[in-house]
Amino acid sequence: MRPELAEWVAKAEADMATARRELRVRKQANYDAVCFHAQQCVEKYLKARLVDAGIGLHKTHDLVALLALLLPKEPLWQPWKTALAKLTHYAVTVRYPGESAAKRDAVEAVKLAGKMRGEIRLSLGLESPPAKGRNRGRARKG
Repeated sequence: MRPELAEWVAKAEADMATARRELRVRKQANYDAVCFHAQQCVEKYLKARLVDAGIGLHKTHDLVALLALLLPKEPLWQPWKTALAKLTHYAVTVRYPGESAAKRDAVEAVKLAGKMRGEIRLSLGLESPPAKGRNRGRARKG
């Protein structure tokens, strides 16, 4: 794997680990941070896929805009648009006064990010780590 691609993937994985870890906190969980890191995981994986496809990166947190750049390569990702719009909301809005995420928002954000993460990893030809207690095997790029 090219170093730039590997770095995007590593940073995306770190964001997912942070989101999952904070979601497990029992006292004073920061659901805003969970939602933000779930969004960041998907953003970085989409940017990794752009790098892999040789498509220039744009400085944006808008996941729908990133999806639009990838649709010629990944047309089956079109149904993600609604979920990506929801995750995009968490890139900035919940990080500042005026709006906060609830636990249900955080759970949904991590769930959505996990699904998209798995699909993007498959597209990149990366082994998809097993879901809780299951071994999904190695995916190949085709």
